[in-house]
Amino acid sequence: MFLRLLFVLLIALNIVVGAWLLLGQPYARGGNASDPGVPELRLLSEMPEPAVAATPSASASTMVSAAASAPLTAAAASAAATPHVASYSCLALGPFASPQDLRHARQVMATVASRMRSRQEQTSQASGWWVYLPAAGSRAQALEQARQLGLHHIDDYFVVGSGGQSNTISLGLFKDPANARKRRDEVIAAGFPARMTERGESVPEYWLDLVVPDDTHVDWRRRVLSAGVGSHSASCF
Repeated sequence: MFLRLLFVLLIALNIVVGAWLLLGQPYARGGNASDPGVPELRLLSEMPEPAVAATPSASASTMVSAAASAPLTAAAASAAATPHVASYSCLALGPFASPQDLRHARQVMATVASRMRSRQEQTSQASGWWVYLPAAGSRAQALEQARQLGLHHIDDYFVVGSGGQSNTISLGLFKDPANARKRRDEVIAAGFPARMTERGESVPEYWLDLVVPDDTHVDWRRRVLSAGVGSHSASCF
């Protein structure tokens, strides 16, 4: 009988202890389970909620703004990368009467021209008008023809004795063609076959070639005051 009672008491005691363990207050923590400096192990359910991503409308707005600014940025970069190309005009000034006039023109144009060069050319220039009798067949015939001129009171003549005009009778060299024609007509009226021709000589001409930027608007006429000087377009150098 006693054993039965003891057995019942033990069962009742186990039931009470089990109920207290299941329904009693949790025990307080006595410290950290990990060493200092070691990150604490946390459950996935205890992690904070992730930040909300940007809305699709905001992302779309950002992409549209970037796309709109891209052409402007490309255009600005292209403009910055393309250098400004200057344009030039090339012209020739002249002819100058003397090397001194040419040097003065170089001095006054040096501040506005990018490049300059001087050059000299030969040109034929009329030196006067010559009245003469054509060459005779021999020296004797030329002298006889000269004597006949004297008989007709025609003076100021001489017989050419050498060169390409040998045995020709020169009747005068005139600057004014009107005076030359008058002399010719007088000799023809006396019965002689006088002729008139223009005489020329080779003379130098002096020129100044310029390369001038178009944006300077150079008026060379206000700088070069030599008489008879003009200008024309020339090939660049």
